[in-house]
Amino acid sequence: MGASASDIAAVTPASRDRYVDLLRVASLGTVIAGHWLMAAVSTDGIGNLLAVVPPLQVLTWALQVMPVFFFVGGFSHALSYRSLARRTDGPVYAAFLRARLRRLLRPTLVFVAVWTAVALTAQLLGGGGGRLSGAAFRLVTQPLWFIGIYLAMVALTPPLLTLHERHGWAAFGALAGAAAAVDLLRFAGGVPYAEFLNFAFVWLAVHQLGFLRADGRLRRPGALAAAGLAGAVALVAYGPYPLSMVGMPGEKVSNMAPPTLALLAHGIWLVGAVELLRTPAGAWLARPRVWRGVVAANGVAMTAFLWHLTAMLAVYAAQLGLGIALPEPAGAAWWAQVPVRFLAAAALTGVLVALFRRFESPVGSSARPGSGPGPRPGSGPRAALGTALCLLGVLGLSTTGLGGLLEGHSATLIALPVTAPVAIAMALGGWLLVERSGTSRRVRLRG
Repeated sequence: MGASASDIAAVTPASRDRYVDLLRVASLGTVIAGHWLMAAVSTDGIGNLLAVVPPLQVLTWALQVMPVFFFVGGFSHALSYRSLARRTDGPVYAAFLRARLRRLLRPTLVFVAVWTAVALTAQLLGGGGGRLSGAAFRLVTQPLWFIGIYLAMVALTPPLLTLHERHGWAAFGALAGAAAAVDLLRFAGGVPYAEFLNFAFVWLAVHQLGFLRADGRLRRPGALAAAGLAGAVALVAYGPYPLSMVGMPGEKVSNMAPPTLALLAHGIWLVGAVELLRTPAGAWLARPRVWRGVVAANGVAMTAFLWHLTAMLAVYAAQLGLGIALPEPAGAAWWAQVPVRFLAAAALTGVLVALFRRFESPVGSSARPGSGPGPRPGSGPRAALGTALCLLGVLGLSTTGLGGLLEGHSATLIALPVTAPVAIAMALGGWLLVERSGTSRRVRLRG
């Protein structure tokens, strides 16, 4: 049986950076609330509130906080990889991938399995082709793009961390410069498919800022925030970039899919802004009750993220089932229902978390630190191949959705058509490769 949040909070070492844990929870919580707010569900389907009320798009400059999560990921990955390297003799790449991917992929694959069963059942019973149900089967997998990108960050941590250790800020600058070059090729050169490179360059640049924080090299957060904000404003005002920092239906250019230089500037300003709050937040996190809450939330954050759209869709389904009319999005009646919908979605998300949180618990979480055998080194190439398959599978599923499973519905992933069954098979196959990348031999712990 794993340790409780109170037990973990009680033994937290003084050296732990509690603010990073708070940022992880707060960023995912903001994304969840943003999704609940933006979903404009009506009898015609599921739209986007920001498209219905365009002036609200400016709110994305504060609420599009996924860069903060990736920044925190860079910090955590640097510390985790270095700790593993210090404690073991021999290659650690495969062990690092397994350790990071288990907590990410186990709850994700369970989520995919449950929703695949629901989609197949609905289709077999003839209820999967309705306007609302079809939109739901497309919508529910869309946030999985974030997990696919995060998998790439985990896989690329060792080489990018080496570049960081050799070149520091220059490594970040190279990634940011590459993102700018890609946008130049895209908008000025018209080079086809060049824009998809920024799925790597933009998000890895934000991830690289986490490495810099891990080494205490973000010394002027105010200047960083000002530079990022000024850059984002200039790019949106004078460049081809839209105002919204999230994707909008029907737009010709999106700052998110694929990411743009404007989104990178936005990420830089957010990183600087949250770093400015580090000191006051530290005093607040020193309170035992506050820290216990952060620890508890961290233990279920990924599960809540995976299931929050399910909860929201269930609230709307219940409303229709009870015969309560769906008001026009952004009207007075719609806004009046927002607090009730939020409370209901939060309560249902809590129920789903209680059902599925066990899959987020790390394998062997009940063991005391330092007890038992050490991590297995295993095959780095096999683990890398498995991670790549997982990445492509998860990204493919976020693109295809789960509608039309029996008809072979496909969508384009970069330049290649992919179906949901193929995407699921890639994710499962990659997971098995990662799990089997270990060997029976255990790494000898130093000291």
